[in-house]
Amino acid sequence: MDDTQTVVIVGGGFAGLELIKRLSNDKRYKLILVDANNYNFFPPLIYQVSAGFMEPSAISYPFRKILRKHKNARFRLGALQSIHPQENKIKLNNGELHYDKLVLATGAETNYFGNENIAKFSLPMKTISDALSLRNVIFTRLDRATRMKDPVHRKRHLTFVIAGAGPTGVELSGIFAEMREHILQKDYPELAKEDLGEIYLLDGNDTVLAPMSSESQRYTHKKLEELGVQIRLNTRVDDFKDNVVYLSDGTTIESINLIWAAGVSAKTFEGIPAEALGPGRRMKTNGFNQVEGFENIFALGDGAFIADDPEYPHGHPQLAQPALQQAKNLASNLKRPKEQWKRFSYKDLGAMAIIGRNKAVMDTPGQKTTFKGFFAWLIWIFIHIMGLVNFKNRVRTFYNWIGYYIYKDQYFRMIIKPREREQ
Repeated sequence: MDDTQTVVIVGGGFAGLELIKRLSNDKRYKLILVDANNYNFFPPLIYQVSAGFMEPSAISYPFRKILRKHKNARFRLGALQSIHPQENKIKLNNGELHYDKLVLATGAETNYFGNENIAKFSLPMKTISDALSLRNVIFTRLDRATRMKDPVHRKRHLTFVIAGAGPTGVELSGIFAEMREHILQKDYPELAKEDLGEIYLLDGNDTVLAPMSSESQRYTHKKLEELGVQIRLNTRVDDFKDNVVYLSDGTTIESINLIWAAGVSAKTFEGIPAEALGPGRRMKTNGFNQVEGFENIFALGDGAFIADDPEYPHGHPQLAQPALQQAKNLASNLKRPKEQWKRFSYKDLGAMAIIGRNKAVMDTPGQKTTFKGFFAWLIWIFIHIMGLVNFKNRVRTFYNWIGYYIYKDQYFRMIIKPREREQ
């Protein structure tokens, strides 16, 4: 009799791949990775793809090639549509899968807070597709601005409003400011320096990088302003229509470019009841990452809300480290008898954000020490290069960054739009 159990893992991000890596040598489990894309990508660097500083292939890698060395793992391309716990199966957009254990590592998606105009007209920053779309839109609009005679319309195309002053918003505003300083007038000589629009960074909190230390916040705020970024705090975007951004303080900004990095919410699926969802629609789990009400369904990473951790009553940070550590703990538990399972305990490894060339901030665990400037920038580069999925991606990314550091320029600013074909 075959005692092998089928573990279906939905989502090939940090948590999903870490779980596969740690269970790949366990013959008791047959692993099936399900993802709507056929590649893994490194979310902390998608902002560089959107600004044309990196190519998508430098931060992404095909799942099937990743899984070659994991003999008990298979890949299924498909999007999860519903879960049927009574039958131990899931329905995808292209078929069904049965499981003995189901692990939901589906991450989070952009949260527009119910504003239809923002959802329809703003530019999100969550996936590789979002980054490529943003890159295409930015450089199409820059090119269009070179042909405009009306200075008002031209400025709308050259003004960028970034909603959300977390790491993504800070990194985007910094790289756009450097691009405006070092690249735009070289690439677009038709535009005079006074034609170039403003870069606004908005946030409803009273500081940038809210989860980080006050020293990191002050340094980041100062360096962004030195780069020419206009920071508006305690200010939310209320609406976006007719090429005007409406703000909560009653003011407006005329711009066609609203980049939305203001919030995320977990993905939800039919079959997980509403009472099992916590803040941000994250699935409530116990300390073993079992979804509330289910013995054989687990949630990891951004989509999990471990409700019984007293040190994190509002949930763990929606970052890479909690996802990786939860996957490691779950893998360890699945390798031992259930009575020996250990509850998840998060180890804070600190936080960091890059502002621009030679400028970054890093907090050590517990925010006991803050590093900033060139040294923090070097550490940021090292950690992000090592976080890429394979050696080739690391070498390529390092080469790209050396080129940018020397020449203050990159050459991935192509407008490449896929052509839809009739099926």
